[in-house]
Amino acid sequence: MNTPLQTGSLKIITIMGIPIRVHFSWLIIFGLITWSLSTFYFPKAAPQLPTASYWINGAVAALLLFVSVAFHELSHSFVAIKYKLSIINITLFIFGGVAQMKGEPPSPKAEFRIAIAGPLSSFFLSLIFAIAYNTAATQVTKALFSYLAQLNLILGAFNLIPGFPMDGGRVVRAFLWKKTNDFFYATQKASSYGQKIAMFFIIFGIFSIFVGFPGGLWLMLIGWFLYSASQASYQQASLQQTLNGIKVRNIMVKDIVTMPSNITVDRAVNEYFLKYGYGGFPVVDNGRFLGFITLKEIKDVPRENWGDVKISEIFVPHNKKWEISEDDDVIKALELMIMEDKGRLVVTDKEGVTGLITRNGIARYVQIMGR
Repeated sequence: MNTPLQTGSLKIITIMGIPIRVHFSWLIIFGLITWSLSTFYFPKAAPQLPTASYWINGAVAALLLFVSVAFHELSHSFVAIKYKLSIINITLFIFGGVAQMKGEPPSPKAEFRIAIAGPLSSFFLSLIFAIAYNTAATQVTKALFSYLAQLNLILGAFNLIPGFPMDGGRVVRAFLWKKTNDFFYATQKASSYGQKIAMFFIIFGIFSIFVGFPGGLWLMLIGWFLYSASQASYQQASLQQTLNGIKVRNIMVKDIVTMPSNITVDRAVNEYFLKYGYGGFPVVDNGRFLGFITLKEIKDVPRENWGDVKISEIFVPHNKKWEISEDDDVIKALELMIMEDKGRLVVTDKEGVTGLITRNGIARYVQIMGR
């Protein structure tokens, strides 16, 4: 799925078959951590060392902190894989890390184990760094391990905040799911807790700024991020609840308007796009389905060339992975559209193309049935 985080990120390594990506915002926090440690923390903890030593240790600490975050997310992923759930990628960004899981846990027990794995891994790393602190020989090394031990302890504790989509919120969802046997209710309830906790962070952050407490702006940013994530999770749960059990055949368009490949762009615009008002059409040649033409391809052709360029020159050839079955769930079709960045999919059976399902069609259904 091409989320905003994935769009602004770069793949750096693959572990356990999972791409690890770094978002550009990570560079901001990496620079801030390195600067603050090298300027304030290490000079105070280990005075009279060369300035270069402080900067080197600051950069190492920042890197190890993000390695810790990656380890936290990999722990979630490892348990998720045990439950046959695919992990699309892990993205490190300014507020930590996100493991993008395909699908939902199959049971409350699986949800609990996947959720708790992250905080437990952070507590484990905190213990390892604490042991390393006690065995370190130099002041600066002790300061480095002390910092990492404390940060991993905070990371584990912070993620146990009982608001979805934090790990603690997922634990709450697992409890509510098991209690009510209603996954969607549990998700919505845990998400609402997350929004309330986020609002507390925002309000307390504003209060801190006015009274002069440190960290007020950071609390506001964390609160804003948590509120946005909780709200998105709530909306996603509502969408899944509306589409739960709905098959592609219930929403797909069966009467397809196709466009011949040998007409010009000018004719396509006037006889199809303007006439029917659709954003795209299947392209055919003697009844054989070739692909799609959308407004995007039309707009790429200069207006003065519309009378000369044919649809066969600009349409997007069809790919088998852009097909869906009538018997598939609509939510699966929507996930495929998002992952492939497509506005429509071809519905097929053994006899060939039987219809189309579009994002707009799904949105209309949700708008009507979700009221």
